[in-house]
Amino acid sequence: MKKITSVVLLFSLIALTMVGCSGGTSGNKEIAFADAGWDSIKFHNAVAGIIAEEIYGYSWREVPGSTTVLHEGLLKGEIDVHMEVWTDNLATYGDDLAEGKLKELSINFDDNYQGVYVPRYVIEGDTERGIKPLAPDLKYVWDLKDYPEVFPDDENEGMGRMYGAIPGWEVDEILHKKYLHYGLDDNFIYFRPGSDAALATAITSAYDKGEPIAAYYWEPTWLLGMYDMVLLEDEPFDEETYTEGETELPAVKVTVATSNDFAEDNPEILEFLSNYKTSSQLTSEALAHMQETGDDYIETAKWFLRENEELLDEWLESEDAETMKNYLNK
Repeated sequence: MKKITSVVLLFSLIALTMVGCSGGTSGNKEIAFADAGWDSIKFHNAVAGIIAEEIYGYSWREVPGSTTVLHEGLLKGEIDVHMEVWTDNLATYGDDLAEGKLKELSINFDDNYQGVYVPRYVIEGDTERGIKPLAPDLKYVWDLKDYPEVFPDDENEGMGRMYGAIPGWEVDEILHKKYLHYGLDDNFIYFRPGSDAALATAITSAYDKGEPIAAYYWEPTWLLGMYDMVLLEDEPFDEETYTEGETELPAVKVTVATSNDFAEDNPEILEFLSNYKTSSQLTSEALAHMQETGDDYIETAKWFLRENEELLDEWLESEDAETMKNYLNK
């Protein structure tokens, strides 16, 4: 009986030792990704998660929360990796980074434009759909006032309609100031849709019918991945005057960041995350694929990596890139 007890104790000690050593350089081999709720961050979590799983042996999960709560979680080490830190939306981000409270590894994308868009066929026409160009000289936001009849308001005869942003959004105030700044109020109505869903419906409905529409939108989104829209140009961005509607709206630097604890304990995956870079256009295309097919985030991530295999060569060591390609093309 004593012999059996000794053997049991021996195996228990071995098991405890293995558990204690299993962290090694990679902690518990699980990544907690920040999930701020929007589609693009869930998509990027899936892309990084699949690679972390297949190449580095990690499991992964997502932790939901607001932008500020997730940022605090990153600083405290409760969140390991944030694939989409919209840096301009965090007042303390610059100071936190300078003080070494987190690690910024890469810029995921910084071409996330926003402003007033029109369908390309309004300017260039579309021979396949039998659409003639209705506003061939439309290039700048202020050019809209030359085309009120092209974008008619349903409720005010002789006036055009420009769809603005959602009431309560900061950008709505900026856009309305822009509308006034360029004198569009002379012959255009600034129309505020009730929600982002209503705005998307207005744009997609007009596009599917081949009708003109001028509307605020932003990137990356499935809508701009699916539909060929042109961002009307504006005065070059100026930090002092853009909030008054006098220049173009700024793009935001969207970074990949990790907690200090994760960076210290998981060096083997940092190179991949440091190389991770996409674009707003690529992200929009992935979201459009998801919208069209009904695929979930995981299947969309796999599709995206198959369609953009060159990214694997940029992100990973050659041997690991080939391993991922083989996995994706089984």
